[in-house]
Amino acid sequence: MNSDAKKQALRQITYGLYIVTSQSGDMVVAGTVNWLSQASFDPPLVMMGAKADSGLHTAMGNSGVCAINFLSADQQDVAQDFFKPTNVDGNKINGHAFTTGSTGSPILDDVYAYLECKVSDNVALGDHTVFVAEVVDAGHRREDKPLEMWPTNWFYGG
Repeated sequence: MNSDAKKQALRQITYGLYIVTSQSGDMVVAGTVNWLSQASFDPPLVMMGAKADSGLHTAMGNSGVCAINFLSADQQDVAQDFFKPTNVDGNKINGHAFTTGSTGSPILDDVYAYLECKVSDNVALGDHTVFVAEVVDAGHRREDKPLEMWPTNWFYGG
């Protein structure tokens, strides 16, 4: 297989950018995620890839819950703030205010929509684990356009 062609072809898959949060005991974790998709209508399920050696993977695996925070098209700077390790200071994660959702996962105040989920299954293959999670709560604060990967010139794939 031509590795350059494979990489270029895989980078053609379209992705949004989300901040996924989870809390397990005293461990609060938040990270930018792009491998996410709806997987079922009934029950409402989403699936998401999390790097196997990440804090997010550990927290979701231990707590069985997460929140998916939807970023607006103009929030690329917010996505970038969650590329670094999680720092919680009072009611802020990496400098962004949050409230605690019904699952115990942080929900960022600045996002236009969010989902709260309970992990129902996971498949560990390769360097990521695919988590399947049932949507148990949701919020939609305003109409907006989602932040997508392509216009950022960032690549996480291939």
